[in-house]
Amino acid sequence: MIRGRSGKQAHSDFIKAAKSHQKACNILLIDSDGPNFDNRDDSVFWIVQMMEAWFYADKDKLEEFYGRDFRRDALKANPNVEEIAKADLISGLKAATGKHNYFDNKTSHGPALLALIRPEKVRKAAPNCDRLFTAVLAKLAEPD
Repeated sequence: MIRGRSGKQAHSDFIKAAKSHQKACNILLIDSDGPNFDNRDDSVFWIVQMMEAWFYADKDKLEEFYGRDFRRDALKANPNVEEIAKADLISGLKAATGKHNYFDNKTSHGPALLALIRPEKVRKAAPNCDRLFTAVLAKLAEPD
């Protein structure tokens, strides 16, 4: 996995990687930053609205990570986390994480939380995440 840059740079990096590593499973995973997105092909996957939506799917692990100062009630309840507006995702995480403000520590907390949250919970609450997992698992099952 190569952590890319954002926006057009990420797309450019993806195109270069796909050309230089043609036998690899090249996947571009980007935030859509909104509810409307264009599904380009089977190698581009959208996080609707943003990566942090996935954290809402596993509030128990968020609470485990942030400890007793975590305010679970600050996070919107929605069985489809991809429907939570970006502004609500941001304000909810800021309020829930309080003095440990997720956004002040995003570069360290983000990867740690992604490793901690349970994929089965995220897949159930985020259809586009499920699409990503289904595609990757299918690719891994293909014979060489």
